[in-house]
Amino acid sequence: MAEFTPKSPLNKATTAGLQAAAVGTLVSALQNALGNHSYGAAGVLTRTGGTIGFFAAMGATFAYTGAAVANQRQTDDSLNTAAGACAAAFLAGLRARSFPVALGGCAFMGAVMGTYDYAGKLASTEGGPIDPEKRRKFFKNPDLVVDLPSK
Repeated sequence: MAEFTPKSPLNKATTAGLQAAAVGTLVSALQNALGNHSYGAAGVLTRTGGTIGFFAAMGATFAYTGAAVANQRQTDDSLNTAAGACAAAFLAGLRARSFPVALGGCAFMGAVMGTYDYAGKLASTEGGPIDPEKRRKFFKNPDLVVDLPSK
């Protein structure tokens, strides 16, 4: 297993928060365009601008929690993603002003994102190059397999 390298939670939260704010701006613009109001283009910030902040808060919460849990546990696995998703979904439940929704969202999103990350790490080849003999055995007709150049 690879050695753990600590992550900066604040750096991750800032990056994810800004990216999520950009997505929130697009969603706010869509809400503004599809709504029937007299605010004009300024409605993106004045009428539906809370969406931008909410998206930014959820993105930052997800990234910060995931990095902080990874640093605390000294490991990089799917439980970190599950914790981040749980925290972000809990925030969404608080916006809905419902503690049961917050707990349910935490459990659901934590399970979904944790499973998604776990399955992705199972399927990835980040662990290193695949053994050429193992690669040949995978195919039905190994004579047609071209060897990959080694680095």
